[in-house]
Order: sequence, then structure tokens, then C-alpha cells
Amino acid sequence: MRLLVTGGCGFIGSNFIRHILQKYENYKITNLDALTYAGNSDNLKDIEKNPNYNFVKDDITNYDILHDLIKDTDIILNFAAESHVDRSISNADPFLKTNIMGTHTLLKLALKFNKKLVHISTDEVYGSIEHGSFTEDSNLKPNSPYSASKASGDLLCRAYHETHGTDITIIRSTNNFGPFQYPEKIMPLFITNLLENKKVPIYGNGKNVRDWLYVLDNCEAIDLVVHKGKKGEIYNVSSNNELSNIELTKNLIKILGKEESFIEYVEDRKGHDKRFSTGSERT
Repeated sequence: MRLLVTGGCGFIGSNFIRHILQKYENYKITNLDALTYAGNSDNLKDIEKNPNYNFVKDDITNYDILHDLIKDTDIILNFAAESHVDRSISNADPFLKTNIMGTHTLLKLALKFNKKLVHISTDEVYGSIEHGSFTEDSNLKPNSPYSASKASGDLLCRAYHETHGTDITIIRSTNNFGPFQYPEKIMPLFITNLLENKKVPIYGNGKNVRDWLYVLDNCEAIDLVVHKGKKGEIYNVSSNNELSNIELTKNLIKILGKEESFIEYVEDRKGHDKRFSTGSERT
């Protein structure tokens, strides 16, 4: 099996590549990554000499490069994304380029060469929910430029499946945490700050709720969808491990032996989603 992974030097992508190469000795992976600020080739330094692994430094919107890579692959996995909400608020342009135009480039080539595309999305496309959980059939109501760009990519995938019959599956997972996560995200940022005796910034009152999923569990789920997912289907991946931001922060403070005086409440993020929750049961 030959896989093309885009954005494979990022947090989830790098963990997935390592997972696949350790589990399937005959699989070959080509990793295309532009190595923007959150993509780090050192995340895969331990496997860079693996004969089943090949790295290509380029952009997901480069049609010509992707053309040559996709024609010789079996399955495309799209992890490439601009993913930080705060950055999307200050400048949405890179998010539109990567998350929409980049996805469209992959779709055009998946159609041309009749390839399967597994598109890695996010639960944030559903927006906020006060009670209960979103299902795969829920409407999309994104509230940030980031989540809107991801929802746009999802809808393009759906359109290619409905119009052309392209083999598409979409995975929407909840908040991941784990090794190799870029330190702008809440867990690595807060852990680093606390270890360096710096304060940790909590938006608003800290009561915004997220469902936390260990990245290697997510990789197992993605692996399952790659091999058994049905054409045109959407799969939510969740853990039923909901915590408010303030609860998470206090847990980290306790684990690291710090005081709650390290908490610093700051002005709330614009359009801040109150609660993400998705169900992953299949009926």
C-alpha cells in the first residue's frame, strides 16, 4: 500500500506516519509538507532513514508536484492545515489558501487519477453546542475563520463525492493532545509556561468546554477509517473526556506542583465557542 500524506510533519500527521510504519511493514509513505511554522521535520527524525518513508518539501497547492505524487499512490491523507484559531482571527488568508484551495487541489487530482482521499477535519466545523452532542448529520455552523475554512474544505469534499463519485471520507476529531504538539496549543503552552514559572492565560472565565482525545488514539481511529471507512461517509472521533479550560488548567497546575496564582484571566477570544461535543457512535 502506498500512501501520500500531506502535512505529515505536523502534530497529528507525524504521529500517524509513525503509527503506520510501525504497524504495517510493507506500507510506503510519501510525506509532503511545506514546513511552515508548525511543521517540523524533526518530528520524524527517528524514521527519516526508513526505506519505506520519503519526504517532499512543498506546498499543498502545488498542482504539478502533487500530480506526479498522486498518480503513483493508492490513498491520499490530507492532514495539511492552518489550524490555530487566534492566527485565523488576525489574518485569515493563509487559512483560505491551505484549507480551501489546498484541499481543492487534492480533490482535482483524486478525481483525475481515481484515488481515495481521506480528509482530516475538525469538530469545530459544527460550532458550539450547549447540551448534547453533534452527530455526523448535524449542520455546519463554524464560528471562526479557521473553522469556516475547514468547513469549506469539507463541503468541497462532499461536492466532489456527490457530483463526480470521488472516493472521499471525512474524519472530524475532537481536541487532540500528545507528543510533538506545537506549543501554541493550550496543553503544551501551559505546561511549558508553568515549568518556566510563567503565568498561564485563560480566556474569559475559563468555562469553555473541550473534549480531549489522545493523539495516538486518534491515529488508531484514522487507521480504521483508512482501511474500513465507507465511500462518502463522515466519521466523528471523540473520547467523552470533556473538561472546561479552567478545569484543565487546574489539573496541570496540580500535576506540576504549582499554585493557582499562576492563572491569569485575559480578555476573551472573539467568537469563542462555548462547548464542543461530538458523538462518535455509529447507528
